[in-house]
Amino acid sequence: MELLFKTSSPNHEISVYDTTELYGEKGRFRVLEFSNSAIQGAMDLNDPAHILFEYPRAMIHLIEYNIPSIEKMFIIGHGIGTIAGYFSEEQCKVVEIDQTVVELSRKFFGYRKDNVRIGDGRQILTNEKQHVYDTIVLDAFTEKGTPTHLISKPFFEICKEKLDPSGLIVMNLFGKGDNDQLVNAIHSTLSEEFAYIQAFLLPSEGTADIQNFLLAGSQEPIGFQARHMAGFAQIELGQGYIIRDKVDRSELN
Repeated sequence: MELLFKTSSPNHEISVYDTTELYGEKGRFRVLEFSNSAIQGAMDLNDPAHILFEYPRAMIHLIEYNIPSIEKMFIIGHGIGTIAGYFSEEQCKVVEIDQTVVELSRKFFGYRKDNVRIGDGRQILTNEKQHVYDTIVLDAFTEKGTPTHLISKPFFEICKEKLDPSGLIVMNLFGKGDNDQLVNAIHSTLSEEFAYIQAFLLPSEGTADIQNFLLAGSQEPIGFQARHMAGFAQIELGQGYIIRDKVDRSELN
């Protein structure tokens, strides 16, 4: 491993490094990593256009299958810019809370588009016009996981308001096994606002392993082709609690 850059931002400890092996695959890879060895993005240096990870390939398939003529997409969470880089600059509005992440995506991963705003994704989405977006993509993480204010019922109410009537929300999540309490809660909360939900899991060897989930919601039936889901399998999730926004007690005094 060759460390190229390391820093601490207000949100993350961030490293960029080159490696000749990634998840058992040999090659030349460049990796963006947050605290606790949480890989946020990786590039194949031998073929930069190749999308390495399964989840962005599956998310792109869900978007293209259900929204064949994409005009406007809102992405929360930039990383190295994999999904935003796939679609045109005119199609995507990207929000990233960490300026350092955006700078690194440009310096080390070749992101060249000028469509990223720095700030809180929910706050910026709240100020967008109603029913303007075909797709909302949520791919935002801290060292504690997906921020709670991006998986609560009020957030999904905002998403429904900003999506057009046949629009799609697609979320990248992590949890333990197919009965993860938080993933079930996110699924149930999303179901409060969207008539149709699809859930997918990327299988792993151990049931105790942290596993990758995708959730999609729409007011229209959600289609997909299994062979293009990059190994993600459709699953049924259990009933969970409804996630509410936390109340700031100081505002009650």
